[in-house]
Amino acid sequence: MASKRQRGYGDKTAKNRKKKPREEAADLCSVLGDEWVKAAVKEAWSRRTQFSHGDLELDCQPFPHCIIRNFLSSETFVENLQRELLELSFHNKSNDLYKFQQSDDLKKRIEPHISGLRTVLFGRFRSWLGEVLGVELETTVDVSCARYEYTDLLLCHDDELEGRRVAFILYLVPPWQSSDGGTLDLYSTDSNFQPQTIVKSLVPSLNTLVLFEVSPVSFHQVSEVLTEDKHRLSLSGWFHGPSLERPPRHTEAPIPRNPHLPRDETVLLEWINSIYLDISYQEQIQEEFEDSSEIQLKDFLKEEKFREVREALRLTQIQWMKRGPPNKRCYEVASLDSLPQCVSACWELLHSEAFFLLLSNFTGLRLHYLCPADDDDYADKKKAEDDTREGESSQSAHASGDDELSTPVCCGELRRWTHGSYTLLHDAEAARAEYALDLVLPFCGTDWQSEFGGFTCYVANEEDEELLTVYPEDNSLALVYRDKETLKFVKHVNHRSSSDSSSISPCRALYDFCFVYYE
Repeated sequence: MASKRQRGYGDKTAKNRKKKPREEAADLCSVLGDEWVKAAVKEAWSRRTQFSHGDLELDCQPFPHCIIRNFLSSETFVENLQRELLELSFHNKSNDLYKFQQSDDLKKRIEPHISGLRTVLFGRFRSWLGEVLGVELETTVDVSCARYEYTDLLLCHDDELEGRRVAFILYLVPPWQSSDGGTLDLYSTDSNFQPQTIVKSLVPSLNTLVLFEVSPVSFHQVSEVLTEDKHRLSLSGWFHGPSLERPPRHTEAPIPRNPHLPRDETVLLEWINSIYLDISYQEQIQEEFEDSSEIQLKDFLKEEKFREVREALRLTQIQWMKRGPPNKRCYEVASLDSLPQCVSACWELLHSEAFFLLLSNFTGLRLHYLCPADDDDYADKKKAEDDTREGESSQSAHASGDDELSTPVCCGELRRWTHGSYTLLHDAEAARAEYALDLVLPFCGTDWQSEFGGFTCYVANEEDEELLTVYPEDNSLALVYRDKETLKFVKHVNHRSSSDSSSISPCRALYDFCFVYYE
């Protein structure tokens, strides 16, 4: 009996061995086996000069990157690799920075061609790359498969993370043109190592590998995929090794904050829907707001005022300036000096003393001295924030002996969002986060849809969890109170916003007043 069990076990093991796919060997293009080419690439990379030979091209503008066409020598291998990758399970990935589908890490996949490619990447090609760069690259390599479809993208970033030395992308795409989107865009940088403009765009091409060193200036993006008929398939990852030295991160100057403008309640009576000026209704709003820390007040402005501003926002006299840098934001802000009279008046409304008091009544926050000084949670939290945040400026403010709470202030912008606009989360914003009341008043038109993007997402700091999403709606005032552990971003406005044939205008625009109020 024992021998039968042993033989049965052995037969089962043999069957399992038979089921395990045999790894297919991957051969690299001949140029990577040429010692003269390797020496020439090493020399050119160290000198930051161009080099080209056969299927290999090295360009050092705007930062060193290498393009290797026909990376794998066998077309049959490439076709089978494509097939195996498309059979993988993909997960939807979406946040402020990207939207695409990604496989799990491919380190343990046993498919013949995936494992064969992994072997040659981790082995022969890693050795070649280490010799070219003159560094010891670790045996551990990150690699996964990404599939980009219509409106998918990966916005401006530098790939910088401890241990990442070289980024690589192997394209496995159908015939592709620049009009399909999905290009790898490379950015120039300024003296503060901040990205400026796209100076080179690489169109994906089947069996082409692109690599570059991860550095303080390696800012790049995958532009939005514009074709609905094809998907952009690629393998990408990083070779690990000693990181390049990074200079101190540039700190932006904050948007100036100002106290309220001296305007009385007359401005409220002129502009705001009378229902919101009713004291009992304000009490209902405050009760709801204190329960959820957010509220949307529909039909906020009087209809005739709203329509007047909406029409004026489309006038060509307004000067719009692009706000960047692209690793943090990309949208347009209006020059206040160029605003039509009614738009300027709406701006003053949101900046006025009467409006500060109205917001206090809506929220219970201390945004005006007439607001009752009760022991609500908001005042406690804000006082704690002031104690830890202000430092020297707090000491200076109290040097006169004034023990009152700090003067409420606000900052604001009139913004225009069109195809390609967005904001991103970033470290500097997280470091400066504080208690604040956000206000957004949109002018978007009735045909603006949530699938276009342009909505505001609130997330917990250092977590992927979305706490709240605020969708733009015509004449609907959105108020959100956030603490210092809450960050926000505006989702990328995608190609759908400009491609819908039912639109009267070939390019939709979303406008909004965006203000932040501080107690």
